[in-house]
Amino acid sequence: MEEVDLSQDLYQWVNLTKNEKHFISHVLAFFAASDGIVLENLAGRFLKDVQIPEARAFYGFQIAIENIHSEMYSLLLETYIRDSKEKARLFNAINTIPCVARKAEWAMRWIQSSGSFAERIVSFACVEGIFFSGSFCAIFWLKKRGLMPGLTFSNELISRDEGLHCDFACLLYSLLKSKLSEERVKAIVRDAVDIEREFVCEALSCDLVGMNATLMSQYIKFIADRLLVALGHGKMYHVENPFDWMDLISLQGKTNFFERRVGDYQKASIMSSISNAEGNHVFKMDEDF
Repeated sequence: MEEVDLSQDLYQWVNLTKNEKHFISHVLAFFAASDGIVLENLAGRFLKDVQIPEARAFYGFQIAIENIHSEMYSLLLETYIRDSKEKARLFNAINTIPCVARKAEWAMRWIQSSGSFAERIVSFACVEGIFFSGSFCAIFWLKKRGLMPGLTFSNELISRDEGLHCDFACLLYSLLKSKLSEERVKAIVRDAVDIEREFVCEALSCDLVGMNATLMSQYIKFIADRLLVALGHGKMYHVENPFDWMDLISLQGKTNFFERRVGDYQKASIMSSISNAEGNHVFKMDEDF
């Protein structure tokens, strides 16, 4: 988290429209809740189910990484949301926001399921591959517009992690001797897509510049097809990526990743940096270090 500088974000957050704030706050509320669900699955089920030492080692790293993600999302909500009641509502999104609750209930149902490991690993590939995809795209949409540099940079780092976790789920599934039928895999994926589209329609209740529920629904279907191929099956939706800038952002991220991390590396003393945003930095003995 030390790489992420949020000093400029508060100024830009204030200038976002009401609908943009509604959209992004719902995205962050889901993210803040989701990592806890993933952690519950890893610690409560997958580490007990999987006996391969290398896979258990990966899950150990994933648990550590998910904890960092959770801390980052909490910091983002603390930084942007100043109203205490709204902040409490967003932090408790599983109980207060129906579209987030439905995603959480779907994931928890699979954690508690007595179904096969194959079903459960496919379902959590959907959580990290489909449930996260629309939310990552929403934040990259801000990056395309040159907004919220701290949020978008943290999103780049976290989206890479979640992509790796999804890839690992697909790899582990490929090693299973008893795989699911294509029909069963597609049924699980279709269910996840429907729930994610509901989330998008509620979070994106009004069209925004270059972003609306129809385009986002198409993007989710595109991501679902990509996941199906990674799991060794055929596509189901056969749609194009409606956001060509997502490919460009991905390419730029790969090109400039290490250079930018070095350039932006600093401690995230958010509130103390706001008064110094114009460059009037003063040495203080009580600064956050």
